[in-house]
Amino acid sequence: MIIDSHQHFWKLERGDYDWLTADLAAIFKNFLPADLKPHLDRADIDGTIVVQATDTEAETEFLLSLADKHDWILGVVGWVDMEAPLAPARIRNFSEHDKFVGIRPMIQGIEDTGWMLKPELASAVEALIEHKLTFDALVLPRHLKPLKTFLHRYPELKVIIDHGAKPEIRDGTWQPWADELHTIATTSKAYCKLSGLVTEAAEDWTDENIKPYARHILEVFGTNRTVFGSDWPVLKLAGTYKTWFEFAQTLVPQQDRPAVFGANALEFYFGTERRPT
Repeated sequence: MIIDSHQHFWKLERGDYDWLTADLAAIFKNFLPADLKPHLDRADIDGTIVVQATDTEAETEFLLSLADKHDWILGVVGWVDMEAPLAPARIRNFSEHDKFVGIRPMIQGIEDTGWMLKPELASAVEALIEHKLTFDALVLPRHLKPLKTFLHRYPELKVIIDHGAKPEIRDGTWQPWADELHTIATTSKAYCKLSGLVTEAAEDWTDENIKPYARHILEVFGTNRTVFGSDWPVLKLAGTYKTWFEFAQTLVPQQDRPAVFGANALEFYFGTERRPT
């Protein structure tokens, strides 16, 4: 199977996408399964993981309702208020849905760099581990040090880093992102998504701007813990689905593409027990 491990849907009239404003003209409209399916068909992609785009449980329920209607939506990464006393119960309730695979707190927008280390989150993390759910780490380079501590604190939690931790490609910044990502890769079992890089580059980006960062992700996590994702429709701010998919393929040796473009996503999100066929 070929899997897109990171895409979004939204319906503006739902009213909870505070970050999505008219100045983001390319994506300030509804994006639903019928809009994505032609891109998947052209790329021969079999299924996707849809990831939350706002911090409400209502959106998680909305995404699950879409997954119920479309077999090719294999899993939903939702959102739960991890600091709330009821977080473990909410995680347990969501886990009863076959396509609910994990949660993603929107760490990149939280002012406190060390938020993920707050003791108030421990019961929610333990609930994720108990129910064999995953944690998408939406982090920036400044979060990599606390993320390393978080990973060591909860070694049983399945964690995947979104968008390579969003390196500052636009400014050509390499360190400390490169070393800190390497440390995480070599001292934990975390996975990393090969996704979201083009939107971190300048508007006139070229393949050569992206390659060093993408290749570093592949080198430190290896082709057994790197996972392809499109980040569609956010991708539309900087490129097309076809362009990113084809470019990403050139970065991965032919013999490793089945892993990076499918098997790794299935292993991370579903393991062997829940794996879709």
